Amino acid sequence: MLNQVVIITGAANGIGKEIAKKFVEKQAKVVLADVDAENGEAAAAELSPEVLFIKTDVRENNDVIDLMKKTVEHFGRIDILINNAGKGISRSPYDLKIEEWDDVIDTNLRSVFLCSREAAKYMRENNEGGSIVNIASTRAIMSEPNSEAYAASKGGILALTHALAASLSNDRITVNVISPGWIDTGDYSALRPEDHAQHFSKRVGKPADIARACLYLTDPLNDFVTGINLVVDGGMTRKMIYEE
Repeated sequence: MLNQVVIITGAANGIGKEIAKKFVEKQAKVVLADVDAENGEAAAAELSPEVLFIKTDVRENNDVIDLMKKTVEHFGRIDILINNAGKGISRSPYDLKIEEWDDVIDTNLRSVFLCSREAAKYMRENNEGGSIVNIASTRAIMSEPNSEAYAASKGGILALTHALAASLSNDRITVNVISPGWIDTGDYSALRPEDHAQHFSKRVGKPADIARACLYLTDPLNDFVTGINLVVDGGMTRKMIYEE
């Protein structure tokens, strides 16, 4: 990852910040994009003086265009895009407001298309192409009640990923998606033994688990991997559960 230019959306905290940390450790040139300027600037300062923060509302096309333009002006190119920005809402479909639905879809799904399209315009100018990784969720293939907007957005990301992998292949751009399961971004020590035990892995996931998956999918040596959904969930979606 040495000197590769990486843009990570939703990078002010949580999984996005951990992804950025891992790329910094690999000596990549990292751009953090987030609507949260205070935490985004703090994260950039914490990670490295060379990390660039660009305030971006990924729902807005002009903000996305500006993000890519400023990245290229600063670093000269774009090699990797991690579409991590996302939000959820738990609301009965009877009560979910259309504005709430639109906000989740625009933040989670529309943003992936906008960012991928604009980044790819620069990536195709690279002799080596580029790599895009989208962050979906196991909620794209399994659900709890009152998660319609989130599930729809994440399911859309899965479909969009393989469509983009086909469309961008001639420009040597790989496009893959990661579907995290339970990834704890709070106080890991506060989790109960039964929380860990319900996973095949015998532990709840950590942001670093997703960050390492991003490193794998964006390694130029792994350019034979494209269009896939990499489920990182400790085995939960393969676990048969019966009511007792």
